[in-house]
Amino acid sequence: MIEVVFSPSHLDYKNLGVVRQVASRIEELGMEAYSFHAPFANDIDISSPDFATREHALDEILYAVEAASMLGVHYFVIHPGPENADIPSREERMVRIENVISVLNRVATRCAEAGIKCVLENKLPHLLFGSSSDIVWILGSLETNEVGACLDTGHAFLAGDLYNLVFKLGPYLRMLHVHDNKGHSDEHLPPGEGRIEWGRLVRELVQVSFHGAMILEVAGSRDFEETMARARVGRKCLRNHARRCALEAPALVTPR
Repeated sequence: MIEVVFSPSHLDYKNLGVVRQVASRIEELGMEAYSFHAPFANDIDISSPDFATREHALDEILYAVEAASMLGVHYFVIHPGPENADIPSREERMVRIENVISVLNRVATRCAEAGIKCVLENKLPHLLFGSSSDIVWILGSLETNEVGACLDTGHAFLAGDLYNLVFKLGPYLRMLHVHDNKGHSDEHLPPGEGRIEWGRLVRELVQVSFHGAMILEVAGSRDFEETMARARVGRKCLRNHARRCALEAPALVTPR
């Protein structure tokens, strides 16, 4: 399973002819496009107080929904706001969060029409709407209950809220972006190379009955084989913790 990214260097999502070719190639390779990451950039701002800016951002995101639909993905991952660290006044922040909710209602409606589930990803803590309370507030304020959450482990760990966030997002949690870091920067290390306690995280995911996918977001390099080798090490780390967790679980006794 893979997540397809909006980046033009990865996929020209506005060129539906190219998207069709990619969909065919993924199928030929025996792979599955599990999720699609919506566009994000400073100029793609669904929270902007400026109507034209918000509509431009919405147009870009809806283009991506069409590509995601053609690829047959399950989930459409979206960041709730711009990629900048400018924190506005309380009054402007309230306006912006209401704008996010309004636009997301429209995106969620289009995703539902396409048979895709929209999920919000927690952002890096220094960015606008980067706190866990923002994500929970937005999810609880939407008109639809069709929007879920994508927990980014590296972002949450840098925010110091990883383990609590599993429970805060529990009812909404549909998938994970999985990567590790040492607590100082967004390094995108394979699981096991940083400071995240993966055994603890896996146990907490079991407690909230999580059944979604874990998409590895490991930093790449020019050496493709090295990147894949590191990804396999990360996958092995997760599987080992999952097996250990299963062995620690109390045996189920069937009443006679």
